[in-house]
Amino acid sequence: MTCCHSLLVLLGPTGVGKTEVAVRLAQTLDCQIVSADSRQLFREIQIGTAPPTAEQLAAAQHHFIGTHSIFDRYSAGQFEIDTIKLLTEIFEKQKVAMLVGGSMLYIDAVCKGIDNIPTVDDVTRTYWNNVYREKGLEFIQNKLRELDPKHFNEQVDIKNAKRMIHALEICTITGRPFSEIRTGKTAKRNFKIVKTGLNLPRKILYNNINMRVDKMIENGLTAEAEKLYPYRELNSLNTVGYKELFDCFDGKTSLEFAIEQIKRNTRHYAKRQLSWFRRDKEITWFEPHQQNEILEFLKKQLHT
Repeated sequence: MTCCHSLLVLLGPTGVGKTEVAVRLAQTLDCQIVSADSRQLFREIQIGTAPPTAEQLAAAQHHFIGTHSIFDRYSAGQFEIDTIKLLTEIFEKQKVAMLVGGSMLYIDAVCKGIDNIPTVDDVTRTYWNNVYREKGLEFIQNKLRELDPKHFNEQVDIKNAKRMIHALEICTITGRPFSEIRTGKTAKRNFKIVKTGLNLPRKILYNNINMRVDKMIENGLTAEAEKLYPYRELNSLNTVGYKELFDCFDGKTSLEFAIEQIKRNTRHYAKRQLSWFRRDKEITWFEPHQQNEILEFLKKQLHT
């Protein structure tokens, strides 16, 4: 049975070269690109997020590039809503669309759906962030263990304060364990999903990342971060490339050390991305230079 509409997902770690491959595929298949990058959304952080160039944006129609401000509150849940609405509009005119990026939760939100978790109000968010600052990680761990032992023991990374605080926020505003609300059921989509992943040998990938960071510094990342420094507490700026420079501006590190930390933390992020993606057996993997093979694979999938 042939599905009327198809979403082609092109994913992979940061620095692997997704944008270049995506643009060529979109031109050949005559489809639009929906960006699944949780930071390229924000127009104020252009240099440090490496969005598509003006030439690439002109070569293929893109969505969710520089469409929001760092002051906007945005989540994977909102991205799911916005993207499904957008895809409905695209599929009225075209049979194929492409989702491209490396933000794991954003990709899963579109492909699998995410639970209808309530929005956290500012009072609750401020309260738990203050608790964490004043009492530390161990207190947060113990509180989550008390309120939601299932989530604490089976699901959350207990070293990830941000994730644990979010779970506590949901426990607080709902009066229920986060694990009861976070069901993990896969949503049914009325379009076919074909997932391809890009990867490179680790040494090459890490070299790409190091060179890209050097290029960002050369293009003015430090000056961009200086302009954003007054807003450093925003969640949108809790981002590799900016938080390391903020520490430098605080006098905690040298600029040279901050740049090395950006490279290191970006490599670590790429490693986490790959670990996440490798759990998904629906992904067919390629290297970026295999563009002809990817195209043939996709054409075959579109006709089966």
